[in-house]
Amino acid sequence: MNTRAAKVLAILGPYRSLVRTTLMRATLMLMTAVALSASVTIAQSQPAKMFDVYVIDVEGGNATLFVSPSGESLLMDTGNVPPGAVRDAGRIMAAVKDAGLKQIDHLIITHWHGDHFGGLAELAPQIPVREFIDHGPNVQPGQAADDFLQKMYPQLIADAKHTVAKPGDKIRMGSVDVTVVTSAGELIKAMPGAGGPNSYCANFKPGENNAEDPQSVGIFITYGKFRTAHLGDLTKNKEFELMCPNNRLGSVDVLLGLHHGQASSNSPVLVHALHPRVAIMNDGTRKGGEPETMQTVHSSPGLEDLWQLHFSLLSGQEYTQPGMFIANTVDDPQPAMPIAPLPPPQAGPGTPPPPAHNGTAYWIKLARLTKKHPEPIKFLSHGANAPRPIKRHCRRVAIGSMMRESRRAGDQV
Repeated sequence: MNTRAAKVLAILGPYRSLVRTTLMRATLMLMTAVALSASVTIAQSQPAKMFDVYVIDVEGGNATLFVSPSGESLLMDTGNVPPGAVRDAGRIMAAVKDAGLKQIDHLIITHWHGDHFGGLAELAPQIPVREFIDHGPNVQPGQAADDFLQKMYPQLIADAKHTVAKPGDKIRMGSVDVTVVTSAGELIKAMPGAGGPNSYCANFKPGENNAEDPQSVGIFITYGKFRTAHLGDLTKNKEFELMCPNNRLGSVDVLLGLHHGQASSNSPVLVHALHPRVAIMNDGTRKGGEPETMQTVHSSPGLEDLWQLHFSLLSGQEYTQPGMFIANTVDDPQPAMPIAPLPPPQAGPGTPPPPAHNGTAYWIKLARLTKKHPEPIKFLSHGANAPRPIKRHCRRVAIGSMMRESRRAGDQV
């Protein structure tokens, strides 16, 4: 010990023990502070887990995948019957892989039309499904649906849970709250906080519909302050029952599906009353995007953006969206969109095919960060595997607290 240290110890005398204890405590506090700082730094460097929604391109059908921050999954519909079934199941599996899923916890078939259940037989062997959810028996007889329900569906649900949905049912998705609001023509009484009068009911105009669309299983999803809804192919008359005279749902940030943009749905009593900031339409190149629907959506109070999986010839130049809001092009693009909207062709063997899109497919991905994150919504439009964005389809725009990013990237799926 040097002379100076010895003098210091001599001066301290009986206080040496106290000083030693104080120094040890200070050292421990410093080490704890360093450890906490390191843990915070590590936590901040790790990517935040999100609530993700994949709106998958199944060429005018429906396939929407929801993934909670803790990894629970819900798939809503599976695309088209053959010959599109293999293609659509592959596109769904590309989104499943992107989400890092090993199973599908819940699978809803909204109703028994071929553009909604069609890919299920191809999809089921590729990934385990823990629960199948539907509205019950088919009410619109048809060869494809009746054969599937008689021969295939019983085999698929034999080793899984099978639930016939009822309004008010909850689907367990961790921190994401999923409520069934429509099923088999029945409607929820009201979501919490909803039930106020709907001023749009006075101008309602009834529409025509088939028997099965109004049976659709529809869901309302809440995650923190974020709200979204997907009502399958619910039609105007059933929308009126749901929303009039009182609005049973309240409002949403994002309205999904919109029955492919068809005019048999999407009445102002629903679209305007829900007051969506963004709508995402699962249309096809000649399916949906009809002028009446586009007028209703574009005139909805507070709407900031409409996103589409495809342009639609039924929109024409007057109603179509700019290309940056459309996820997919076609294999053989036309030099220009028709100026006037085209009428839907009559179904039948002589109907010419719509513009084909069988190559690279891109989904629209919606991501909500944490419940308290200051940027509540992020949009990504892209495909399966390649992370490199293509410049002409890359944009990022912030409006208020909403962030959206459109990006095209991916391989053929």
